Amino acid sequence: MKANIVLLPGDGIGPEVTQAAKAALGAIAKRFGHEFAISEALMGGAAIDATGEPLPAKTLAACQEADAVFLGAVGGPKWDKSEKRPEQGLLAIRKALGLYANLRPAVTHPALYDASPIKADRLEGVDIMVVRELTGGIYFGEKEEGTDAAWDRCAYSGEEVDRVLHQAARLAKKRGGKVTMVDKANVLATSRLWRRRTEALFAEHYPELELEFLLVDAAAMHLLSRPASFDVLVTENLFGDILTDEAAMLVGSLGMLPSASLGNSGPGLFEPCHGSAPDIAGQDKANPFAALLSSAMLLELGLGLTEEAQILKEAVYDCLTQGQCTGDLGGKLGTKAATQAVLARII
Repeated sequence: MKANIVLLPGDGIGPEVTQAAKAALGAIAKRFGHEFAISEALMGGAAIDATGEPLPAKTLAACQEADAVFLGAVGGPKWDKSEKRPEQGLLAIRKALGLYANLRPAVTHPALYDASPIKADRLEGVDIMVVRELTGGIYFGEKEEGTDAAWDRCAYSGEEVDRVLHQAARLAKKRGGKVTMVDKANVLATSRLWRRRTEALFAEHYPELELEFLLVDAAAMHLLSRPASFDVLVTENLFGDILTDEAAMLVGSLGMLPSASLGNSGPGLFEPCHGSAPDIAGQDKANPFAALLSSAMLLELGLGLTEEAQILKEAVYDCLTQGQCTGDLGGKLGTKAATQAVLARII
């Protein structure tokens, strides 16, 4: 297979974990006989420093022509008071590529049970995929802020809801066959729209899937009390933002959290969830596993290479089992050594 992959190293530890991703994708290509044309482009604070823009036109054009895009991380205190912020580049590329569904898996591993504040017996067999609507809702609605009053408008169209539901359903068909839709239908009009659209869409297109509805407050509780009962969880933007952070506590480390942002067509954007961590940048301390697992999502969801993705994931989890990992996971390896440990299981 031939594929064009654009890497956006970004800021902080972004370039370090991006190099890990690049090495893993190269190793997979070599093992399976693929031809990956891998290039790099500026984004975030690094792009502001070089061009004055967080998402240069040249970078966006390269991404639009790609089969998949990998992002390391953006942001840092250096640009906190800048008129243009690195995070603006991330919002801009999501909009330009039409990325409306954010996928965040939460998969537990016995080696990390002790790292989670949740009891180990609750963590066995947890494999959740959260599908969060990414471009609508209260975050993107009209706003007004005064001295004594303020408001934020939350709005969704049926089309915006349906396209995310289709993404969740397609994933569930390949996984455990269950979808949990999270809303606040007892209070919010937008949630009642979500619930009506979900009931109709699943009845018409996915009657074979198990469908569960939970109010968001109940979902927050059940994510901790019975996390293994969830398969695919789909929800709107605000609820998804909160619940994915909660689900991260099940895994035990930000350094193990990958993500994907997908649209209907064009390239997806794949990135670790840990941020730029400028305090450890350039010290060979960054955990590369989230970037490597994001690369596995790129292979599977971006390029349709399921076997290759599984090989990469298994290599990461075998390293965990053997204690070959970075300090945040209780290991003694640096970023480069931890990456090499994974690569040794691929080549």
